[in-house]
Amino acid sequence: MNTYIAYFDETGDDGIATTSSDHFILTSLYMPSENWQQNFNLMRSLRKELRDKYGFHVTEEMHTKHFLTDKNPYRNYKWSKEIKQEIIKAFTLTIAEMDLKIVNVIIDKTKFIDGNYRILENALKYNIQRIENDSDGTWNYLIITDEGRIAPMRKTARAIRSYNPIQSKYSYEFMNQPIANMIADILEKNSSESYFIQICDFVSFFVHLYFLTEIRNVSLPKRVANVIDDNFVKRVMATLKTSGRLNLKANESNQYGLVIYPK
Repeated sequence: MNTYIAYFDETGDDGIATTSSDHFILTSLYMPSENWQQNFNLMRSLRKELRDKYGFHVTEEMHTKHFLTDKNPYRNYKWSKEIKQEIIKAFTLTIAEMDLKIVNVIIDKTKFIDGNYRILENALKYNIQRIENDSDGTWNYLIITDEGRIAPMRKTARAIRSYNPIQSKYSYEFMNQPIANMIADILEKNSSESYFIQICDFVSFFVHLYFLTEIRNVSLPKRVANVIDDNFVKRVMATLKTSGRLNLKANESNQYGLVIYPK
């Protein structure tokens, strides 16, 4: 059986309060282990190109929110709006070249009334379920996530190995379909040391911007709008879709496969 490697990162606050964010997004990307080096080389080549063109240090972490809102260390580069746009385009096109799939789960905090709703745990469960469905028993997978939330994520992953209720497509009944193809416990890695966690961060933040503008129908945050507009966000999403990077089967009722809960 072939083995895949899955990476996770998020955008937003996973607490119940909506003061800091009214939704939470958990993004995963996964790839066959034999394609890891090829995908790594693509991003490494991009980072060298960005270093040569714009002075963007190869070892500098790409934290997309901070990049677009002109926070340090990116403010020190003194890039123009046009250069920032070119860097975002280059990241998008490089991801589009990679052999991997991406799942995005959005938890809409404005839609649930249960004060005990476990946002991170549910987002992780729904995301792993999509990876498991995609594997269809033909490959297994190892999960690596950014540091900081490892304890609840491991607890959730362990729990759904034995109890994973799935609602039937044909009734309101639930069936237990334990997760069978996940290997070992979830591992953690500092995002600054992983291009692939940084890619999850990149995609997750653009899904966040898309959710704001196209589903919430609100304006982009002012500091983001100083660099890009709504159409730019849609072009990033469209590129990820047309290149086949988004797992559209994660939610066939959404054009980008976005999984949004509660329904």
